[in-house]
Amino acid sequence: MERRVVITGIGLITPLGVGVNESWSGIIAGKSGVGEITRFNASIYGTQIAAEVKGFKAEEFMAKKEANRMETFIAYAVAATRMAMEDSGLIIDDDNANRVGVLTGCGLGGLNMLEVTAHTVDTKGPKRVSPFFIPMLIGNMAPGMISIVFGAKGPNSSVATACAAGTHAVGDAYEIIKYGRADAMITGGVESVVTRTCIAGFGAMKALSTRNDDPDHASRPFDRDRDGFVVGEGSGMMILESLEHAQARGAKIYAEVVGYGMSGDGYHITSPPPNGEGASRCMQAALDNAGITADQIDYINAHGTSTPLNDLYETRAIKATFGAAAHSVPVSSTKSMTGHLLGGSGGVETIFTALAIQNSILPPTINFENPGEECDLDYVPNKAREKEVTYAMSNSFGFGGTNASLILKKFTP
Repeated sequence: MERRVVITGIGLITPLGVGVNESWSGIIAGKSGVGEITRFNASIYGTQIAAEVKGFKAEEFMAKKEANRMETFIAYAVAATRMAMEDSGLIIDDDNANRVGVLTGCGLGGLNMLEVTAHTVDTKGPKRVSPFFIPMLIGNMAPGMISIVFGAKGPNSSVATACAAGTHAVGDAYEIIKYGRADAMITGGVESVVTRTCIAGFGAMKALSTRNDDPDHASRPFDRDRDGFVVGEGSGMMILESLEHAQARGAKIYAEVVGYGMSGDGYHITSPPPNGEGASRCMQAALDNAGITADQIDYINAHGTSTPLNDLYETRAIKATFGAAAHSVPVSSTKSMTGHLLGGSGGVETIFTALAIQNSILPPTINFENPGEECDLDYVPNKAREKEVTYAMSNSFGFGGTNASLILKKFTP
């Protein structure tokens, strides 16, 4: 028998703040988390801006010795999980450890560690490489360390589907609970790659904004003057549980996960198909999985990267999927404020979508001044909007043509 799945705990570390309240209040206020890169000297780079996490202190969430052995992305995931665990009140002990799993999404893993170690090998030789290099590099060390720290011994996995990784992770965790392979899952996404090679690589693809003189307005999804995305970092982690498990312990419930869709474009290594048909099939799969029709969706948290092609093609995909309802459903991109967290985006944006449902407030798309060509939907421009939300969709699309969509529902017993 299929089981209902609910969100009972959330944790956020974003460029808008460390903590759920800090991040959500920044989103609702329409605050930009973009600024000059401080992690390295970016003066010779075409892009000198990013959405960095500020004020994060790993030792506030774990022992200092433990923190020193973690790459930043792992520390973010562990810290956001601690927030989510405390928020949910879930206790993992010998009786339930095998029924609580961990599944996270991460696109690039410990890229900074790779850069540092490659330099060490070149300048000092292989004998000077840290024995922690590999454990600090691999993406699956995020769920691995979460399992170790919190004692979750159920299903444990990591998804690496580029910018769709966080959404795929939440969707896969949802299905693990839905079909009875676990009672609770710690899930979400994480990324921390504001590094030399990341900025250089995306810059070489002409994918990044070069609005270095005006970082607050650099991320501008669906706007006529968008010129590329802004690399962000952070983590969004949540506790998913079967409804029965959550109710048995009296847990509060943010929202219910009711639909999950996946698709592949089969088109190009980086570009979506111009008609958006891959993304459209993904959204339709989520609707079918939820057993609802497009006109029942009250809000879409868009992938909305602020690149010329993505925003146009996603708009076309929404029109293809929603038909006559496309112009009446509000669509917004929180990447206008957080930047693009790559593999971490889906976790953070699923939480923003759940909070939109819980608080009846739609996040805005900031920096929307002039609509881009064919970008004529309701993008909730510049200011948050009060609206009752029953069903909401969150989209993530990644390089290689990998797509993921989730549908959340306002919880009713």
